[in-house]
This record gives sequence, structure tokens and C-alpha cells, in this order.
Amino acid sequence: MDAMYLCLSDMLDQDPSAYEYFYSLSPSIQDALWDKDDGVISFHGLQIQAARLRQAEASK
Repeated sequence: MDAMYLCLSDMLDQDPSAYEYFYSLSPSIQDALWDKDDGVISFHGLQIQAARLRQAEASK
């Protein structure tokens, strides 16, 4: 089971894998994830949100 964090910045501070993953994303996806900061509280949640944002960008 994924560790749960208070928010995105908390996760990035404590989970090196999440940090690397987040900063491998495009700047536009990073910005959108910061907008959802309180809603991203696990690495799995981060991956799901990033995938949804990628799909949204691809369908534009």
C-alpha cells in the first residue's frame, strides 16, 4: 500500500521516487498538479493524476 502524505509538497520532500517522477513530467503537467496540491497525497495518486492530465493534453 502507498504511503499517504499531507500534500504534494510533503510527498516530494519525503519520497525520492515521487520527486524524480514529478520532475520528469512536463512543466504544464507539473503546474496542473500543483493546482491540485491537496488532492495528491500518494505516489499512486500522483501517477493517476499525471496520466489523466497527459490524456487531456493529448486530446486538445
